[in-house]
Amino acid sequence: MAEPRRVALVTGASRGIGRCAALALARRGFDVVITARTVHEGDGRAHASSTLVRDDPLPIAGSLDTTATEIEALGQTCLPVPMDLLDRSSVERVAAVALTELGRVDVLVNNAIYQGPGTMDRILDLPLELAERCLLGDYLHPLLLTQLLLPGMLERGDGRLVNMLSEAAFTTPPAPAGAGGWGVAYAAAKAAFHRVTDMCHVEFATQGISAFSIAPGLTLTESMRASGMDEVLVGAGHIPAPPEVAGEVAAWLGDDPDALRYAGQMVSSRKLCKELGLLPGWPPPRSA
Repeated sequence: MAEPRRVALVTGASRGIGRCAALALARRGFDVVITARTVHEGDGRAHASSTLVRDDPLPIAGSLDTTATEIEALGQTCLPVPMDLLDRSSVERVAAVALTELGRVDVLVNNAIYQGPGTMDRILDLPLELAERCLLGDYLHPLLLTQLLLPGMLERGDGRLVNMLSEAAFTTPPAPAGAGGWGVAYAAAKAAFHRVTDMCHVEFATQGISAFSIAPGLTLTESMRASGMDEVLVGAGHIPAPPEVAGEVAAWLGDDPDALRYAGQMVSSRKLCKELGLLPGWPPPRSA
């Protein structure tokens, strides 16, 4: 009897870490459900992360169409499903379509986040409604997607949850937002979602569910480059990594038997990627 195909669902997979994680999982033999707002190439836009900056959306590369083509070129099935993290019915539809079309989800990579004004604002500049958007996109709706997919995993007695978090969830910034630090809304929402990893481990580890958090550090995504946020953070002393680093680690946590020793923990993707040699050529050799 043929082994059932393994299915992963990766949110925010049109570009950046999500795209890299989806491709890495496909290379490991997973069929992949991918979600994002940008469906077609050329439609992507990067938004300002602060209310103090005019939000003049800039074009950025990446789309569900492009990622799906790359996954299918690896010989795996790809199911692209548009999703807006701020729209609850959209999140519910993703789970329903994935389970209806592919029958199961074995690995959930919660990577997508709310991107827009409010994420990098200081306390007195932060409208409460934008803080609420961060909570919806970075905590409540990823929690909802987890709730919708966990029952199938529990029924099979096997499943993995890989949550893309941030050092901002547990680290005091070296400076205020806009000067090398980060905003309270983003940090608070990420801290809340890290607790989901902890609680899933406590509640479901004995039933075959493994939950992980990833701290990727500064990652040079298309959105960060377009907004100029990368230059601010690099100028403040943060060392960047390419999105493939966290993407490869997410796939390893979702697939490899040895990853189970990290269940319930937050891991540094940079450290783990280097130790395991998951990305050839990274980190680059130091110049003499």
